[in-house]
Amino acid sequence: MKKLNIYIVKQIIIGFLLVSFSLMSILWLTQSLRFVSLITNKGIPIGLFVEMTSLLMPRLFVILSPICLFVSVLFVYNRMLSDRELVVMQAAGISPWQNSKPAMFMGIIMTLFIVYVQNFGIPAAEKAFNELEWQVKNDVSHLMFREGEFTELQSGLTVFISEHHKDGSVAGILINDERTPNVKMTVTSEQGRIVYTDKGPRIILVNGSRQEINILKNQFTSLAFDRYSVDFGLSGKQKEKDTSARERTFSELMNADKDTSLDDKEKRKYIVEGHRRILVPLYNLLFALLGCTGLLVGNFNRRGQSRIISMSIISMVVLQALDLAFTNLANKDLKLLPLLYINLFIPLVVCFYLLRFYHPGMFKRHRRTPEEFDNA
Repeated sequence: MKKLNIYIVKQIIIGFLLVSFSLMSILWLTQSLRFVSLITNKGIPIGLFVEMTSLLMPRLFVILSPICLFVSVLFVYNRMLSDRELVVMQAAGISPWQNSKPAMFMGIIMTLFIVYVQNFGIPAAEKAFNELEWQVKNDVSHLMFREGEFTELQSGLTVFISEHHKDGSVAGILINDERTPNVKMTVTSEQGRIVYTDKGPRIILVNGSRQEINILKNQFTSLAFDRYSVDFGLSGKQKEKDTSARERTFSELMNADKDTSLDDKEKRKYIVEGHRRILVPLYNLLFALLGCTGLLVGNFNRRGQSRIISMSIISMVVLQALDLAFTNLANKDLKLLPLLYINLFIPLVVCFYLLRFYHPGMFKRHRRTPEEFDNA
């Protein structure tokens, strides 16, 4: 019996790895398209681009792992049933409960792993990703000014630099600044250097001129300067980065109602996220059992198990949809939080009951005898 369980577990692991790798690769490609503009417009290195997109993978893996486990379990048990392996096991006296132990084992292992990922992996990855994203968008040290090219730092601010020096200074600078409504300003300078202040990064220009046009007043001014500065970054309030719910620890999420810095909407969101950290890992166990329960307790059909497989897939999709719907409702009213637990534990109890107390005649239709027809 132990060898059979090891054999089934190996098959599930192989299927899980193949399915999860395929789906993760597709999702990584689709997610990475969001950041292609950072390479084309701001010239960030490929290594930084790969690092940013890779930090999204733990969040995606948590979402995909129950589905991947469901698909692999369903495939393995259906193949074993088609090859009559399960039929032989059942004929040898092995119950559906014993046959479901490999799937249950994989579900428990993935549940524990997702608990670790949600409470340690995702907060660390989200924090690192938000910091990198903020630095790329607002810190000019990551914009990689390219010689002889116009770089748009933000809406209405374009910079041209003709030469980089080894000491970090730049030469041949042209700045077009249209951030102020109805005012267009062009600044040219022989040399400059980027410095960082509490209000954000700025460039210090030396020996240049500034031309400004006020459209409303129809006025043109020109100024020659020995030293001049232009701000590139955001203001101090804009520069501060808010901590998202995924970055917070489990205790911080569950005690969000005591945080006076949050409004009611954010408190509800954080509390729901805390409860989801309890429920989401358990979906691995539920979907693993859901993938094998129908095939183990259903009646064998030589023509295939398409009906049972279809019902299992529909059940999985419905549970996922209900989980999403109940999460949105709980974000609006915390009194609806029990719906999230009901959506998980009722199907889980049903699967355990069917596998544990199954008997051969459970789903067979009773055919009336001629005597029963006469008595009716």
